[in-house]
Amino acid sequence: MSKTTRIISMVLKVLVALMFVMSAVMKLMHSQQIVDGFNKVGLGSFITLIGLTELVSAILFLIPMTSRIGFLLMTAYLGGAIVIQMASGQPVYASAGTQVFLWIAMFLADKHMFVKTSGEQKPA
Repeated sequence: MSKTTRIISMVLKVLVALMFVMSAVMKLMHSQQIVDGFNKVGLGSFITLIGLTELVSAILFLIPMTSRIGFLLMTAYLGGAIVIQMASGQPVYASAGTQVFLWIAMFLADKHMFVKTSGEQKPA
């Protein structure tokens, strides 16, 4: 991986993780706007759990040894967020954009998550 690709990947990873951390902090602090939004879609009692999930996912994503599981958790989280936003008539631009940056960052950091290389064997 070139130095430029590594830097771009790290910058994107940190930006996505910061978005998750900021969102998690707002949930863990029970920001009134967040509480109102979650109550509106019937998830008010899960704010703390969802905030902790975001925080753990972001931390796992930033640690090289656990970045794959963090990536998968963040992808699943954002997929769920997009579905809830669609179902409640909210715009999905922020979640979908974050998802795109997440995937680009992981692709640049670890192409093996997406593309089979010539040396890999097929699973039995």
